[in-house]
Parts: sequence; C-alpha cells; structure tokens
Amino acid sequence: MIRRLLFLKSRYFTLLFVMVAVLVFQSGFKPKKKRPITKTELGKALFFDPILSADSSISCASCHKPEFAFADTMAFSIGVSGKRTHRNTPSVLNMANRDLLFWDGRAQSLQEQALFPIQDHDEMNLEIPVAIKRLKRSKRYKTWFLEAFGRSADQKALSEAIASYEATLETSESRFDLYMRNELEISAKEKAGQKLFVGKAKCFDCHFSPDFTGDEFKNIGLFDGKTYSDSGRYRITHNPEDLGKFKVPGLRNVAVTAPYMHDGSMKTLRQVIDYYNDPLASVPTAINMDSTLAKGLNLTEIEKYQLEKFLNALTDKRFQPKN
Repeated sequence: MIRRLLFLKSRYFTLLFVMVAVLVFQSGFKPKKKRPITKTELGKALFFDPILSADSSISCASCHKPEFAFADTMAFSIGVSGKRTHRNTPSVLNMANRDLLFWDGRAQSLQEQALFPIQDHDEMNLEIPVAIKRLKRSKRYKTWFLEAFGRSADQKALSEAIASYEATLETSESRFDLYMRNELEISAKEKAGQKLFVGKAKCFDCHFSPDFTGDEFKNIGLFDGKTYSDSGRYRITHNPEDLGKFKVPGLRNVAVTAPYMHDGSMKTLRQVIDYYNDPLASVPTAINMDSTLAKGLNLTEIEKYQLEKFLNALTDKRFQPKN
C-alpha cells in the first residue's frame, strides 16, 4: 500500500512538472541570453591578465596598481624574470585626452601605447604575434574577441581593447573638484596652497588644463649627462633642444603616486617641492635646464606646507585614505 502511494505521488509530481513546462513553452518564454562582452570589458580583462607576459607572471596591473591610482610604489617596477624598468611607472589615469604618452612621448595614442609594455624586454617581454596566438588558443578570449570585435584576436583589436579600458580611467571627484563645483568647502590652508600653485610657486606654468598638465616636455634640471644620464625626449627626436626633457605629468591623484619624477628619485611630495624651490642645489651642473627654474621659488616652510595641502586635495575620493 505504501509503495503504491509513493508511486502515485511520484507520478503526480512528474505530471505537474510536465504541465508547467508546457505552459511556460506556450507562453513564449525564452531563457535570458548572456550579454556579449564589450570592447572596454575585454580591455579590462586583458589589463589584469598575466597572459600577455612571457612567463605569464605579470599583467599591466602589476605595475599600474589600482590602489595607488594605477601607478607603482617603487622607483622602478619589476618585470618578467625580475628585471627592472628603466623609468618610473606613471599613472595611467586621465590619459584619454593625452596626445603623446610615456615620459619621452614615444606613443601618439593610447592604442599605440598599449603595445609597448607587452613587447618591452624589461617589462612583459612578449612579442605581439606570440601574444595573439595565445589569445586565439584561449577559449574565453576566442569568444570575447568575436563578441567585442566580430573577429578573432589581432594586433589592432588587442590595442583597441586595452586603450578602450584605459580611456575610462578618468577621475573628477577630488576635494578640489567638489570645491570648484560648489559642493564642498576646502580649508584655508588648501586655498592658500591653490593661490601659491597659480602664483608664486609657478606650478600652473606647466601644470594647467583640467588634468593639471600642459602636455609639454620640460627639462627640470635632472640631467647632467653623468650622474643623471637619461636624455629623455632627445632619444626620440634627436633634437639637442630636447636633451633632458620629459613629459610634464598630470597632477591628479599625485599624493598617492609616489615616488616621483621619471627616475623615481623623490619619495615624497615635500621632496618634490623642496627640489623646485632650489633645483640647482640638487644638480648644480644640470644641462639644458628650463630657464624659468634657474632662480628657484623662495617658498617659506609654511608656504611649502600649504602647497602640499593643495596637492593632496587633488586626490580623487576613491583613492583617499579611509578613516
């Protein structure tokens, strides 16, 4: 009797399931299809994936650390096989509107820039054709490139995907941004620092525009041909006027991107301010230094402190220390 009841109960639930399935089918219900990946989402996946390095040990994000405004915390980043880069890793934030990239300006677009680190022997050390073969062998990347580009992975699609992601890394929510939009009041010290920034400290002469850079190349006195031997922009142009010149970086989030300068030689913002206050004291035999820096700034200690407070106010809220 018990077995018969169990059998009938089982038949009942089976019949009920079939009836529900028929009703769902007749109602025109279709399973929700997964949304195809976008070009930007693909670029983000590539940015964080070590598949693009020779030994699959590092990714773009290994040197451009998100928690430090996509910069590194060391003077020279560590590439594959423990090799060191020759220049400090700059932040990749707020690069969408830049026309020349890298410290020496060797790339003219984000798309062009994206491929340099992959091929660099001291960074990811992977030839682009090899990288493309890897991506084509990967089941998920094979699917993702077809979804994002309608074709298999190739050099153009690779560079466009990474550049598309990097172009989204813009920041506009710093304390200073909120102040300029009348959404927040900054301190008297920060206001004094802002006044110094555009006046006595001469920062605005080079660090103008919404991203606090003029996208120019300047020799700030860190080249003497001996101790400081990196000739910067000159390596690209071979123009003697470019000896020791480097790209003027944007100052957004500068408080969290230490160490500073192309060689990472300055560990704190105060060191940077002290340097600009009297550049010749650091490198008395500098070659081709910008003439506007020769006299120094003559900032007092209080003014240095105020200027530093203003620079800290340029940090986007996502990178500000959590209280």
